[in-house]
Amino acid sequence: MSAFELKNNSAPESSGRFRDDKTIRVILGRRSVRAFEPRPVEAEKVEILLECAFAAPSSMNIQPCHLVLIDDKTLMAKIGAASERTRMAGGAPLAIGVCVDVANYEKAHKLTDGTWMEDSACVMENILISARALGLEGVWLQIANRPEREATVPPLLHLPEGVRLLAMALLGYGTEHKASHSGVDAARLHRNGW
Repeated sequence: MSAFELKNNSAPESSGRFRDDKTIRVILGRRSVRAFEPRPVEAEKVEILLECAFAAPSSMNIQPCHLVLIDDKTLMAKIGAASERTRMAGGAPLAIGVCVDVANYEKAHKLTDGTWMEDSACVMENILISARALGLEGVWLQIANRPEREATVPPLLHLPEGVRLLAMALLGYGTEHKASHSGVDAARLHRNGW
C-alpha cells in the first residue's frame, strides 16, 4: 500500500499526531448548529470574527466583500420570520451577512463568471471556522439564488441596489452538541481522475 492509499473510510491511525493540532481539531469539530443559547457573543469575540472574515482570500486580492453585522433581536426575529428556511435566525444572538456589490464588481474587474460567490464563500468559511475556534457554533444560511430568501431577507438589511447577499453566518453558543468529523469517505475520493 502506498503512502496515499487508504485502508478504509475510518481515520488513518498514522495521522494521529496531526489530529492533535489545534487548527485541525477546530476544522474537524466544525458542524452546522442551528440552536443557540440566548446569551450574546462578547464584543472581543465579534471583533476577532470580523478580522478573520476580512482576512479571507479573494480573486486577485480584490477583497470585494462587505459584512453586515446583526445583533438586534427584533431584526433577527424578522429574518427568522422571512421564510420557512430562515426561521433558525430568530434564535441566534448574532449573524454576519456576507455581501458584494456585484454590479460594480463585475464592471470594474471584468469578472462576470460568479467569482464574487467564491470570494464570499471564503469569507463565510473563515467566519465559521474562527467561530468554532472561539467556542462558538454556527450555521451557513444560504440566501443567494434562493428566490424566496433573496426577495425577503436583503430588504430587511436595506442593501443598496446591486448589492447581493450570498449568505449569513448565524452564530452563538450552541445548545446542540455534535461529534467531530473523522476519516475519509473513500467512495468520494478519486485520485488522478475520476
